Amino acid sequence: MSSAADERATGTNGASGHMAGGDPRLDKLVHRLPPRMGGSVTYLLKPSSRWVRIPSGALLVVGGVFSFLPVLGVWMLPLGLALLAEDVPALRSSRSKVLDWVERKKPQWLDPSASKNDQS
Repeated sequence: MSSAADERATGTNGASGHMAGGDPRLDKLVHRLPPRMGGSVTYLLKPSSRWVRIPSGALLVVGGVFSFLPVLGVWMLPLGLALLAEDVPALRSSRSKVLDWVERKKPQWLDPSASKNDQS
């Protein structure tokens, strides 16, 4: 059975779909993103998007390493690692530790009633 069929069978498609990691904290962080960016991240995190996610994550990591160049930035490195963590088991434990830290130190980031534009 394909993942598209799984999504139809469980009724989890679109922006509220099941993400590859299955971590509800990650879902909460993605839902705080602006709608256009949230839709892109949701698409990348779907299990069926593996062949788009891996090259995207690798390119973001490389872009983060070359952050001294004008267009690229350090922000690309953690985003690339987060995307790669969906498919690389060694990075999953690190992602889990980061999400644990966010849950302890910045619980407002996971609060669905908090404003999306909250900069704290």
